[in-house]
Amino acid sequence: MPRLNLSERLIDPNSPDRRPRRAAYALPTMFTAGNLLLGFLAIMESFRGAIDTAMGASELARDHFELAAIMIGISVFVDGLDGRIARMTNTVSDFGREMDSLADVISFGLAPGVLAFTWGILFIDWSLLPDVDMRVPLERAGYFFTFVFLLCGASRLARFNVQVNPVPKNPGRPDRKYFVGLPIPAAAGMLAAVVYAANSYPLRHWMAAVAWMALIGLLSFLMVSTWRYRSFKDFNLLSPRSFRSVITLGAMIFLIFNFSQQVLLAMGIAYTGSGIVVRIGGLLQRKPQGASPTPEHQIG
Repeated sequence: MPRLNLSERLIDPNSPDRRPRRAAYALPTMFTAGNLLLGFLAIMESFRGAIDTAMGASELARDHFELAAIMIGISVFVDGLDGRIARMTNTVSDFGREMDSLADVISFGLAPGVLAFTWGILFIDWSLLPDVDMRVPLERAGYFFTFVFLLCGASRLARFNVQVNPVPKNPGRPDRKYFVGLPIPAAAGMLAAVVYAANSYPLRHWMAAVAWMALIGLLSFLMVSTWRYRSFKDFNLLSPRSFRSVITLGAMIFLIFNFSQQVLLAMGIAYTGSGIVVRIGGLLQRKPQGASPTPEHQIG
């Protein structure tokens, strides 16, 4: 008896065009719903952290902010699964794509935006300012940068949905797949990793808040840029694993389990910085004008 893969097992035998069973479409939708739930809970935890901070319960507030950051991080993992499961089960649909994008706006746009404001801007100790007139501009800047993060994230998702096979400004290898601009889950994960690595106590000093807003602005720009980022969609979970990849995966799991704060922050910095490094390298190696570079087409 021939061995069937997952998508073949889910085929409806009564369907003339070999479509999957109706129940199969619920599987990726469940992961999308889970992603949305985690984003909603992260927003609620950020609110609770803000309330506890205002009441002087700093330890309770820290726990809420930490939980919000962890939920956003788990959402990044869950979001990576729903698309892969849909492709593995051949249940990709227009409804699923739209539902996934709407969930991403909440989990990776609104939730990290609320966390970024309540944790890094709302509780600045204004008495430390060298000039009292700086307070109003800093407060307005905090609102501005967190809103721009949400706006750029939504724009990034809209661009991803309407473009077909986009080509980044700095095309890479033809055998690899790339995102055009920093994916919104990576941007949200970077913010969550910083909160988690900082032990989740709200920022108090205005200089730390300014640096925090600068990071938010950088991530916002990278999301709407046309710079190249690896998508890792060519990584197949069902393909045979080499000895080296098994060791690497096992070591990564061990490090995240035992040194989660440092490792997750390093992973976020490495991925976010990879697009910047590749772009700078491309500018330095750009051919002189008049040369005719060979076009490379990439899947975004």
